[in-house]
Amino acid sequence: MEDTNELIKQRIKKIDELKEMGINPYGAPFPAADHAADLIGKYGSTPKEALEADSVMCSLAGRIVAYRDFGKAAFAHVQDASGRIQIYLKKDVLGDRHKLLKKLDIGDIIGVEGKLFRTRTDELTVEVEKFELLAKSVRPLPEKWHGLKDVETRYRQRYVDLIVNPEVRANFAKRSVIIRGVRDFLEAKGFIEVETPMMHQIPGGATARPFKTFHNALGIDLYLRIAPELYLKRLLVGGYERVYELNKNFRNEGISTRHNPEFSMLEFYIANRDYNFLMSFTEELLCEVALKAAGALKIPYGEWEIDLTPPWPRLPMLEALEKNGVPAEIFRDAAKATSWGRAEGIDIPTGSSMGKILDEIFKEKVEPGLIQPTFITDHPVELSPLAKRKPENPGLVERFELFICGRELANAFSELNDPFDQKGRFLEQVEAKQAGDDEAHWMDEDFIRALEYGMPPAAGEGIGIDRLVMLLTNSQSIRDVVLFPQLKPEQPE
Repeated sequence: MEDTNELIKQRIKKIDELKEMGINPYGAPFPAADHAADLIGKYGSTPKEALEADSVMCSLAGRIVAYRDFGKAAFAHVQDASGRIQIYLKKDVLGDRHKLLKKLDIGDIIGVEGKLFRTRTDELTVEVEKFELLAKSVRPLPEKWHGLKDVETRYRQRYVDLIVNPEVRANFAKRSVIIRGVRDFLEAKGFIEVETPMMHQIPGGATARPFKTFHNALGIDLYLRIAPELYLKRLLVGGYERVYELNKNFRNEGISTRHNPEFSMLEFYIANRDYNFLMSFTEELLCEVALKAAGALKIPYGEWEIDLTPPWPRLPMLEALEKNGVPAEIFRDAAKATSWGRAEGIDIPTGSSMGKILDEIFKEKVEPGLIQPTFITDHPVELSPLAKRKPENPGLVERFELFICGRELANAFSELNDPFDQKGRFLEQVEAKQAGDDEAHWMDEDFIRALEYGMPPAAGEGIGIDRLVMLLTNSQSIRDVVLFPQLKPEQPE
């Protein structure tokens, strides 16, 4: 069997021969009037006799994905963005252009014009009367591409993955539907879309380790944003009442099937509402998007069927811990909680706050079992430096996280608008950072200044777009829903 290098040499030779024939292997644009899926949808069931009587002409452009040369004629399947259709190339119909047939290979992009007919096997086919070579493929397409052993190559060479795996193209098309559905929903509710900076002097809005860069003109260090939250809340101060941003965030942390350091997030804020309002609002938003993208509220995901039918359970964090075997007596004693957690095999760093300890226990004991949509509410204040305290229990905040399939999909809270409380929380975070917590929140004096002008009571939420797409496309890895995920540098062969 010929290796790839030999096949490439043969194709380069064909390119040289085409040029000698006066044919440009990389031709001019071909403004096709039709798409494969539309032709099949419109004429796929038309009887052979009716098709011939109507003499239906068409034109389309696409990539050759199958090719059989029989000497005086050739059959091929051409794939465009919508799908694939068979074409029939007959030498006595093509005239001088028949010389091109021997120069064609699987992977070449061509444009064709011709008449629809049915073959003896009843397959809808284009009998080509004219065709143009639009782009010669130098590299052959892989015969066997989809599979775990090729998964990194698929991510690295996504362009080939999209060519040979139609379901991959379909998933990314569905991603576009999901994002458009989110926009449509929010616009209909009176939100306006805004844009905020991606480079921050102070990385805020979340507890995460940032990526660092340097601004030559200003001569200062900057950080890629970990969240747009503090800028969006500045807009609430400025008088906007409903704002949202579909944004890219960057967090300098681990890579896994659930985490990508560069990820897409929806964040939105609404004045004079609280986290209770957002739980119902989130149900409405995600159900509408699911119906648009998946056509149902009961959707498959791996081994489960996920039922998005509202209402979804609302469970306080401490109650969820108790239900999963965590004794309530450890909730107010950091030493006991640390001892209990470590006895259960949970890695709890020395000196962790009570909230951090409970969060680590929650991740191990509760989170994996939250398969159906569940709101986990009322988190410890140490975990939520930007959320408003619960009036009846100041050690907790008005916050929820939405879990589906054992992972967090959304995070929301009633926004803290008290500048004095906010400054105190920031100072506690600064102490934690000085003690070695790389993910602790930074002090942001300008944000405090903004709050001192007055921010209305408000609720805000972030929804992970990549994870939402994973859910609605039944994708098990976040890399399957990111077109070009970050990978280690390719090693030379």
